[in-house]
Amino acid sequence: MTTTYNVLVIGSGGREHALAWKLAKSPKVDHVYVAPGNGGTASENKISNLAITDIPQLIQFAKDNEITFTLVGPEAPLANGIVDEFRNHGLKIWGPTKFCAQLESSKVFAKEFMLKYNIPTAKYAVFDNGQEALEYLASQSAPIVIKADGLAAGKGVLVAGTMTDAVDFIDDIFNHNKFGGAGSKVVIEEFLDGEEASFIVMIDANGNILPMASSQDHKRLLNNDMGPNTGGMGAYSPAPIVTEVIHQRVIKEIIQPVIDGMRSVGHNYSGFLYAGLMIDKNNKIKTLEFNCRFGDPETQPIISRLENDLFELIEAGINGNLDKVTAKWADQFAIGVVLAAEGYPDAPRKNDIISGLGKIKSMQDIYVFHAGTKKNSNEVYTDGGRVLCVVGLDKDLKLAQEKVYAAIKEITFKGMQYRTDIGHTAVL
Repeated sequence: MTTTYNVLVIGSGGREHALAWKLAKSPKVDHVYVAPGNGGTASENKISNLAITDIPQLIQFAKDNEITFTLVGPEAPLANGIVDEFRNHGLKIWGPTKFCAQLESSKVFAKEFMLKYNIPTAKYAVFDNGQEALEYLASQSAPIVIKADGLAAGKGVLVAGTMTDAVDFIDDIFNHNKFGGAGSKVVIEEFLDGEEASFIVMIDANGNILPMASSQDHKRLLNNDMGPNTGGMGAYSPAPIVTEVIHQRVIKEIIQPVIDGMRSVGHNYSGFLYAGLMIDKNNKIKTLEFNCRFGDPETQPIISRLENDLFELIEAGINGNLDKVTAKWADQFAIGVVLAAEGYPDAPRKNDIISGLGKIKSMQDIYVFHAGTKKNSNEVYTDGGRVLCVVGLDKDLKLAQEKVYAAIKEITFKGMQYRTDIGHTAVL
């Protein structure tokens, strides 16, 4: 008789739906619990939602229900020390400690870390005073990038096309408290030109690295990378810009220095590490940011291509055995397109019925991952900014793009908005 295990996934977004869905496919997994989950995770076989987010309650649940390991999806629990707390109770959990998670939870910490350990990044200056930030801006020119120091759900960054926009953003942060405590400091950095890519790896406590498939995110709300920054409006994998040579350089110049730098101050990084990259026309690589978890929406297309048993990969990571496994990927492109609510990213509309999801189930190589949704009886309703992520796969990127947009036409909810050019940088 084969032993099966229970696992716990923390989070409620499209990333968590994709991770739970993949874990549930493992023959080693009896049941996946998602806390708090969404309307999609509520509808899957072998998956149940938990209406708890409090860390002590999650710890008690893990103990009471013989949870083999916990997988943390979003950044906030990591920043709040969920990994440290679980480990203090002898529980297995996948993710970095609170100290290591500062690479994401503090832009200032990340920039100073990169500077100290010679990780290539943009030139920058840090301010905790609005007047001083404005005085510095007066000596600069647009375009220029301004980042709130703390976590702001992907919305705390402005790529200012004009100095007026930059000044207004500084005013919003310091005088109008736009991001609360996350805006107590700002990083102002030079604008980098080039093509972005998302480079995500698994790292275990022994320093072994298991790269995930490359991907490219589309942060701006509107086509042609216009409009405000969002948590991400879509992504595709693999990203052709990440050649084998670029891949090896990123490991050597960015990922390994993170591991070595953390270790030098007494911390072993373990968990997912996401490096947001800018690659210019001369193949010069710089680090835009670090995230200490799988990206969203990058997770959805990447996980759709993963041929491995995700349970086995996470188990190897927790046990320090990533050097004994190899990630295998379907020989296909995957494109994920986010369907967002009216008013996103500022004030998303909620509680609208989502229609057409049943029509998608029979479509080959199409997956729908829920994010801001809730299930009530047999209906699914909108319940957040990024509502769904529809993923299409094909050996040809253009065909994958056509496939996913054909599927999207079957889905409707009031005020639905989405980009129609996800993958445009690679579709010629």
